[in-house]
Amino acid sequence: MDFQPTEDQKDLRAGVRDLLAGRYAREALRASVDTGAGVDRALWRELGEAGFFALRLPEAEGGVGLGLPEAVLVFEEAGRALVPGPLVATHLAAGVVPGAAAGTAVVSAFDLDGPLVAHLADADAVLGASGVPAGEPVRSVDPLTPLHRVAVAVGDVSPYRQAGALLTAALQVGSALRTVELAVRYAGEREQFGQPIGAFQAVKHLCAQMLVRAEVARTAVYAAAVTGDPGEVAAAKLLADGAAVRGARDCLQVHGGMGFTWEADVHLHLKRAWVRAEQWRTAAQAEELLAQELLGSAG
Repeated sequence: MDFQPTEDQKDLRAGVRDLLAGRYAREALRASVDTGAGVDRALWRELGEAGFFALRLPEAEGGVGLGLPEAVLVFEEAGRALVPGPLVATHLAAGVVPGAAAGTAVVSAFDLDGPLVAHLADADAVLGASGVPAGEPVRSVDPLTPLHRVAVAVGDVSPYRQAGALLTAALQVGSALRTVELAVRYAGEREQFGQPIGAFQAVKHLCAQMLVRAEVARTAVYAAAVTGDPGEVAAAKLLADGAAVRGARDCLQVHGGMGFTWEADVHLHLKRAWVRAEQWRTAAQAEELLAQELLGSAG
């Protein structure tokens, strides 16, 4: 089976990368961090106009009419750029919540344990719920993912969990691939003992391991998008979470002391990866699902 993207899919990915590079480049990312701003409504509408949220909505309903393989390519680019906001929930709400497909509504979901809801203060709706519940703000490790704790989780997201887990895995893959780029670039620029640190074997090994994890995770995500198999989706999320978290840690290691500073972007990738690892399907849930499948096949 050929999992290579088609030319149309490559063009779609390139178009989204160009859009985000022009609209949400590093300067915009850092401005969001510095100001602590919530969801950028203007950017949200632009994403909606570009078909980001309506990508899988049938053309008869005003959508683009594509599938999960195209969606994971688009979300991979959003993960690479660290676009903040409940991208997955709003995408899943297209055709269900008015305004979600067009990006005029921000939709969150109960995709975290606690029960915690991300971006609740910016949400116009909560996926599967009849309204937006009140919540108490709690401290989030990621400055661009505000969290609220609500008294009782309302809204059933079980019909959306498979796609939610896969799209979150795609976000993680994008972040993992971006940290590879950051690490390799810094290793080529930073000099020690009269030569770039990338010439040292230990740094080479770190960068190579980052790339292998990211590419294996990307392959798993692409395959799961094609097959739609629950076990493959669980494995993809597990691999993508590991690639994003471990990749960000290794990227920080390559940067050395510089990586620990607020000015570097490495910590933003690590913090977002930690949060996403707890969204839609955790490692423990993925492992349990895979174990059940293995037991079933053994029986």
